[in-house]
Amino acid sequence: MGIVNVTPDSFSDGGRLASVEAAVAHGLTLVEQGADILDIGGESTRPGADPVDGYEEIARTVPVVEGLRARWAGPISIDTMKPRVARAAVAAGATMWNDVSALTHAPDSLQTAADLGVDLVLMHMKGDPRTMQADPCYDDVVAEVAAWLGARAEAAVAAGVARERIWLDPGIGFGKTAAHNLALTAHLDRLAATGFPVLYGASRKRTIQTIDPTATDAGDRIGGSLALALEAARRGASIIRVHDVRETVQALAVQAAVMAAG
Repeated sequence: MGIVNVTPDSFSDGGRLASVEAAVAHGLTLVEQGADILDIGGESTRPGADPVDGYEEIARTVPVVEGLRARWAGPISIDTMKPRVARAAVAAGATMWNDVSALTHAPDSLQTAADLGVDLVLMHMKGDPRTMQADPCYDDVVAEVAAWLGARAEAAVAAGVARERIWLDPGIGFGKTAAHNLALTAHLDRLAATGFPVLYGASRKRTIQTIDPTATDAGDRIGGSLALALEAARRGASIIRVHDVRETVQALAVQAAVMAAG
């Protein structure tokens, strides 16, 4: 899954894709580099980020979805918490809803997901982007995240979402310390054991900087991003969400070749 952020304030690439044309071109480049899915986001969910009005989010994302759909037939994901935005994006051609709130943001989130009938990613987040990194605590982060996501998946199924359309995301960096993020990565197989496929996203995140303090700029974390992507794939992730598609595709291909040779 290649990331296409059309936001002015995302932690890694905010403001870089300042026009619809630039965002569409970037998405098509990611496809050329090997992306199977494109994830379009119009609201930053970095720690401390302020919320964005739904109409502004639609104005940012829907033209990009339309532009990509006109030139590419593959899966397009809308990365949003808001049912209104999800509905608009799906009408424009999106085929997946990636919700960092796991359908808890709005009263009509569950029903909207059922009505849309598209693939659905449910992510774990403790708190909201403004507060989630304020001393997050767990007794057992792996067990608690897996249980919470399992419950959200069952709530979606009960609302009418097809079970086979649901993906789970442990929410690396969303209300977790670096130790929590590493534990979730190391035990990703426990999340996969719930029976739902897993999406994993740790691309360029600050956890890498805690291991390599020199990586203060998000662009300096590609090596760590690749290491985490390889571990996630080895431990059961089915989708890897990344900024650096070419490098990740290459790393995964080499890993697969080594495993096949063994």
